[in-house]
Amino acid sequence: MRIIYFGTPEFAASQLEAILSAGYEVAAVVTTPDKPAGRGKQMRASEVKECAMRNGLPVLQPEKLKDEGFIEQLRTFNADLFVVVAFRMLPEVVWSMPPKGTINLHASLLPQYRGAAPINHVIMNGETETGLTTFFLDKEIDTGAMIMKEKVAIGEKMNAGELHDTLMKLGNKVIVETIKMIEEGKVNALSQNTIIEQEKIELKPAPKIFKEDCYIDWSRPAKDIYNFVRGLSPYPAAHAKIQNPNGEILDLKIFETEIASISAENCEPYMLKTDGKTFLEVVLSDFCIKIIEIQQAGKKQMPIAEFLRGTRILEDWKLVK
Repeated sequence: MRIIYFGTPEFAASQLEAILSAGYEVAAVVTTPDKPAGRGKQMRASEVKECAMRNGLPVLQPEKLKDEGFIEQLRTFNADLFVVVAFRMLPEVVWSMPPKGTINLHASLLPQYRGAAPINHVIMNGETETGLTTFFLDKEIDTGAMIMKEKVAIGEKMNAGELHDTLMKLGNKVIVETIKMIEEGKVNALSQNTIIEQEKIELKPAPKIFKEDCYIDWSRPAKDIYNFVRGLSPYPAAHAKIQNPNGEILDLKIFETEIASISAENCEPYMLKTDGKTFLEVVLSDFCIKIIEIQQAGKKQMPIAEFLRGTRILEDWKLVK
């Protein structure tokens, strides 16, 4: 089979390498245009483009996926199958083109957690299990008939970055096995809508996460905040604001927390507990939560003790809610 591969980040580059290692013919790769990045705003290629260039593959980088020139160029490759991993939503004129269809690898157990950020949302919601699903693209995002699923346990301390790496590695196996099933005509695709109706599933979405979504709601129980922080770690990271007695506000990224064994009973909610040197805790409605890893704007990520040596926070500082 001739395959055209669509993808952008590291997660997708790993799956492209797996497909090539399995001996499949990738006729071309489609990825996003190069973008300026870093302090020097140097143009940077996507990880998928870098992988394609290492392997001598043609690379297409359309600004618009409905551009007639791009669509005609796709047709000239006469591909049997399109494979999509971590890419933009394709227009129907593109995904309906290949005779064997267009498949996607999604980082959740569909039909749950449809959307752009399933890895973050499963941890933020305190799930203990997730996985990967391959499916045929359809008109609505992440709704097509499912081909294959593979489950993964989520450790109690696992953060989004660690889950990302676990799923990326597993995806190498899943995407190759899915392509093999299609090649051999052994696919028995299952309708997501049928499963939702039969099992009476209440769907949990996984929409794209913006900065304003990353601020911690300190009114939530400690367990919810603990899951929220690890679900956003290391990227885009949970945010919190604290204010000193002079009115200065620090906007902080919090990467790791622990639930303190001490109850917050008899403590004033939202107060900070610290010795100004080695620990920083926030009093919540049920328990205290300890800040373990933190970052101030313009500085590096660091353990709380190192941070407190450079930024002396005392108990008269306040949370900005």
